[in-house]
Amino acid sequence: MADEQTMTDLKDLAGAVEGAAVAPQISTAPLREKIVDKQGRAYATGRRKDAVARVWVKPGTGKITVNGRDQEVYFARPTLRLVINQPFGLTERVGQYDVIATVKGGGLSGQAGAVLHGIAQALTRFEPALRGVVKTAGFLTRDSRAVERKKYGKAKARRSFQFSKR
Repeated sequence: MADEQTMTDLKDLAGAVEGAAVAPQISTAPLREKIVDKQGRAYATGRRKDAVARVWVKPGTGKITVNGRDQEVYFARPTLRLVINQPFGLTERVGQYDVIATVKGGGLSGQAGAVLHGIAQALTRFEPALRGVVKTAGFLTRDSRAVERKKYGKAKARRSFQFSKR
């Protein structure tokens, strides 16, 4: 009895679906909108450890300026420059955007991570279609690791003073 009821329900459901005259419209527009300022730049803030980077991305020749200096001058280590250019390599946009960044706080490694985070955020605001690719790589997630604070009664955050038995 229950099987017959289920079969008739399924037939009714199938008939209702076939009888539907209007097919649902699927929009091809991106879920998010392009966010740019009056100069055509996308802005984002990147953070890593104690470093905070303000990043502007605009179409250009691929020039990256950090605190008024070229990236080769500011980030002398090649690994840091490699970190900064990762979002462009991943999205195949090398040499298509100019980046202007100001960074404060932390050391050079943290600042490079902050600029990476800012570039990834700004790139997704300029081209929302790239968000999925950049997000799966983990560039939109803020790396929340930071130095642990020193506690009283300890030499450092966790290290105790040397114990003396006598």
